[in-house]
Amino acid sequence: MKSIFIAAGLAWASLGHAYAQQPAALRGTILDAQTQQPLPGVSVGVPGTGLGTTTDAAGHFALPNAPATREVTVSFVGYNAQRLRVPADGRALTVRLEAAPVTLQGVVVSASREQEKRTEAPVAIGTVSPQLMADTKATAPYQLLNKVAGVYMVDLGSEQHMMAIRQPITTNAVYLYLEDGLPIRPIGIFNHNALYEINQNGVRSIEVVKGPASSLYGSNAIGGAVNFLTRQPTPLPTAGASVQGDGFGYRRLDASASGTAGKLGVFVGGYAARQRGGWQDYTDFDKESWTARADYALTAKTRLTAAGTYNYLSTQTPGSLDSAHFYSRRYQSNNRFTNRVVTAVRSSLRLAHDWSTAQQTAFTGFYRYNSTGQLPSYYIGDVYDKATGAYQSSNGQVNNQSFRSYGALAQHRADLDFLHSRLLVGGYFDYSPSTYFARYLAIQKDPASNFYTGFTDTGRYLDNYRIDLYNEAAYAQYEVPATEALRIVGGLRYDRVQYKFANELSGSQTTKKAAQNNVYNLVAPKLGLTYALGPNRGLYANFSTGFEPPETGSLYSSRQKAELTQANFNNYEAGGWVALLDRKVYLDLSLYQLDGRNEIISVGLNDNTNNTQYVNAGATRHRGVEYSLTYAPVSEVNFRLSGTNARHTFLAYSEFAQGKDKDYSGNRMSNAPDWIANGEVFYKPRFVPGARLGLEWQHIGAYFTNTANTKSYAGYDLFNLRLGYRLPQTALRGLEVWANAVNLSNQLYAVNATTTQYGTTYSAAAPRTLTLGAGYTFAAKARE
Repeated sequence: MKSIFIAAGLAWASLGHAYAQQPAALRGTILDAQTQQPLPGVSVGVPGTGLGTTTDAAGHFALPNAPATREVTVSFVGYNAQRLRVPADGRALTVRLEAAPVTLQGVVVSASREQEKRTEAPVAIGTVSPQLMADTKATAPYQLLNKVAGVYMVDLGSEQHMMAIRQPITTNAVYLYLEDGLPIRPIGIFNHNALYEINQNGVRSIEVVKGPASSLYGSNAIGGAVNFLTRQPTPLPTAGASVQGDGFGYRRLDASASGTAGKLGVFVGGYAARQRGGWQDYTDFDKESWTARADYALTAKTRLTAAGTYNYLSTQTPGSLDSAHFYSRRYQSNNRFTNRVVTAVRSSLRLAHDWSTAQQTAFTGFYRYNSTGQLPSYYIGDVYDKATGAYQSSNGQVNNQSFRSYGALAQHRADLDFLHSRLLVGGYFDYSPSTYFARYLAIQKDPASNFYTGFTDTGRYLDNYRIDLYNEAAYAQYEVPATEALRIVGGLRYDRVQYKFANELSGSQTTKKAAQNNVYNLVAPKLGLTYALGPNRGLYANFSTGFEPPETGSLYSSRQKAELTQANFNNYEAGGWVALLDRKVYLDLSLYQLDGRNEIISVGLNDNTNNTQYVNAGATRHRGVEYSLTYAPVSEVNFRLSGTNARHTFLAYSEFAQGKDKDYSGNRMSNAPDWIANGEVFYKPRFVPGARLGLEWQHIGAYFTNTANTKSYAGYDLFNLRLGYRLPQTALRGLEVWANAVNLSNQLYAVNATTTQYGTTYSAAAPRTLTLGAGYTFAAKARE
């Protein structure tokens, strides 16, 4: 037996000697240092040899013929490059790249549904990076999205919101909200609050394509498409938990875990939040949101990804304030019964196969369930005597909209030898049966105090209907490098949207038909180009189109009197980017003109109530410039300024008000700030490793609050302070504490103001709010 071991030892030694004579393979994994997420597309090379490769979708790389120098360079757009000496024993590398303070916005996926460099995408696109998310410690998405040039997400409290991207502040369906490229809601059932159906703790980054993105994503992507990219399983085990809260009764717990064993990687994460006794009366809420994702490598070329998200929100809804209450800081709700309850579930299964390095096919099947029930404050209306104007009564409604979705997305990418071009083709199908009902409420009111004291459910239905929604689409995009500097992209998408409506009410119960079939379709072309002026500068231009079909809630509501047609838009855009001073300065600039035909807007009803309905505006024009400037004079300091200056105008529009037609052609659209800006400076001192200090400025310019342009709101300037410290000591590594002060100067301001014939109402914003938090993140080390 002893001789056997000796022989085996000699054989092993000779094998090791022979192995040492051959270049050992270099293998490893590249991760984001902040999130521990794998980084695909990272360049890995051996200096002086021309030998190199890039990481795959899981962040892995392999150099099978590496020379004996054993030194490697690792570089990726948006990250600090590293040069490493590899241990001679051939162990696999685990490299964690730190985000660069000034970047060209790195790699994006939303511009073409495929990973590509931002500088090769002929669109205005902004990103919220994992590093920015980690530094901000946001309690709601608006605290992140408002850092993107041209974006103003209005915080309505309890994670409710409105949006303004190349549009006025609006609740209209001119934005497309996506999760990993899939719409989180079907076409025709838009909700301006839909981002409370996103799990913030399940998001690794956010991308905003500004302007029409209809050639890839379909209708409603007019002002922009906001794509939330979910966190991937980490190659090494990680886990984290955090708690935070503020002085107004907000409490939140986050937790996540991730890791990979063999071919299977799993991520689970989410949060639970609650509000009790807030600064504004009647704003308590409870929220739970969880995401699970599993990635499985069936083979080296075939990957399966399953993902699911659950969201639940139950919130009180206080409504807006009149001038007297707003300016006296009496944040009192005039009711005790309005509310909203939402349950949203989404799941998907994606199969991707690489036929070769130049050909890939992906197929995704998805399912959605959503139930939104509410007794909304904005539907409470007062009825006045037409002759005297005296108050008579009040009414409202309770309603529920529910849907299920069954759909699929298929896409094929081919890198062609012909002109070294790339072709993307895809198809999309969504079948979403939905139901909606609204019952009439008699609202009791004390006119002296203007307080709604209660309600009676009359049992009488205002609406009760079913709809089968169908959305079929096919698209293609072709990219060709015409010259070494010039890259041309052309796209085309055909969309067909169909609503099959069946009314559950009949006769005198309703003003709507028993059944009807509405079909909307459009061929949406796109043509764009990028032109590189050098390694750190370039130009781009594009023309794109988009359309917005009427929402089902507008078409079939008993409140809706005007007939609606689909809205169409043409977008003309040009811009560029440049890095200066040895890449210490980066500037991204875009100019656009978005022309709308039959744009769908909300107007007040001329019926002695404060209710509204939707109409088609004849022609509108949206013009503006968007800019983002980043400057890092030294590695410890990073300054960013993002903003937009815009003008939103009625070219041809009139409405019937106060007994006569009024022509508003040439007027500015209401709720359209002329200047939106967000600036921030972060200081991360070298002498206190792990510490950070950030000061943020948010500016909203003046805007008209009515279509007649006779009333306006001055806007506001807001300052936020963010402090954080991640302990660097070995024993406590991963422990982090932070403090955020929002509205540092305790300014009185409104996130939105609207004027009707009964006066101006204000959506009040929070006074100075201090949030404290602490968290711990465990990240396993690579095996030595």
